[in-house]
Amino acid sequence: MKRSEQGHALVHRAPFVAASIFVVACGGGSSSEDRSSGSTALNFGEKPFNVAGDILIADQFNNRVIEIDTKGNVVWQFGVGPTDLSAKSIIGVNDVQRVGPFTLAAGTGVPAASPPLEPGLDNGFADNRVVLISEDGRIVWQYGQFGVTGSGDNELNTPVQATYLPNGHIFITDQANERIIEVAISNKKIVWQYGMTGVSGTGPNQLNNPNAAELLENRHILISDENNNRAIEVDRDKNLVATFTAGGTVSGVAFASRLENGDTLITDSNNSRIVEVDKNDAVVWQYFTNTDPASNLAPLPTRAVRLRNGNTLISDQFNDRVIEVNHAGSIVASYGALNVSGYSATNVKNSGLAAPYDAKVVGDYTGLTPPFGLEF
Repeated sequence: MKRSEQGHALVHRAPFVAASIFVVACGGGSSSEDRSSGSTALNFGEKPFNVAGDILIADQFNNRVIEIDTKGNVVWQFGVGPTDLSAKSIIGVNDVQRVGPFTLAAGTGVPAASPPLEPGLDNGFADNRVVLISEDGRIVWQYGQFGVTGSGDNELNTPVQATYLPNGHIFITDQANERIIEVAISNKKIVWQYGMTGVSGTGPNQLNNPNAAELLENRHILISDENNNRAIEVDRDKNLVATFTAGGTVSGVAFASRLENGDTLITDSNNSRIVEVDKNDAVVWQYFTNTDPASNLAPLPTRAVRLRNGNTLISDQFNDRVIEVNHAGSIVASYGALNVSGYSATNVKNSGLAAPYDAKVVGDYTGLTPPFGLEF
């Protein structure tokens, strides 16, 4: 199958039905509020959009989402670039996934830091939006508001991750509000929540700086409870079903997902480690991202996704790269320059990423929540 045919098939085969479900859920279109914050994406015409095997990257401090092919060529981009601080970009984007022909992305803004994480932003910058973006760069659905930080209706505070659910709702990890919320696309109402808004803790229905939530095949929710140094599995009644800590060794759980073999893959960020544990919380596989002499001493990896081919795709945040690692621990593909931040609008194979927070392979939901239930 030629590349152009393959891209067409991915958009219009099974996801076409799901895209129709999305349009119905939104009442047939997008609101003027959502349209006003959209922009025209960069779509490089000779390189087809939404091709199975391409990689989506949340290029955090370049304020953009990109789709690249396996050679590192930028196929599609939403966001103007690192110097743009308008709603036409996603400031400090942390998460991205492809939902049929749409792209779901979560922007958190940029925290205050010294030195600043982006030039000129000593005091930080607020974004706080979860958006669905069309291929042509229109924001067709949005929860949260650009430049607004809060916990009221249609307000978020550092939404670090979003998961599109088979029922047409979206999980949003609203980190600084200490909660996971499930939002109905149709009316933007919160229909379920875990964690008490604004309250951090270790007790029942409490989280501390959560970083992700995935819906499991058994309908439980796997939550990355980052500053409590654990991944927890809870049911819909908010009962704690299981806790995973790799025997008490993890620190800063940035992401967790349930693998097809029943194991749990954890991004152990503060230890620069990706670790797989079995149902008894015993370590069965691990990989460290800071062993190269040129590595940042604490690169704080933020995502590890097990692929259909058995390899693991890792967002090695402050090493400014995305790597694919096989089970033997060898890097088989790499994008971005090791520990060198940069920007490229054309190719990121050897440079051009800035603290990438998330990466996923288009069409591969192995270990992840499939947005339309095709694998459930």
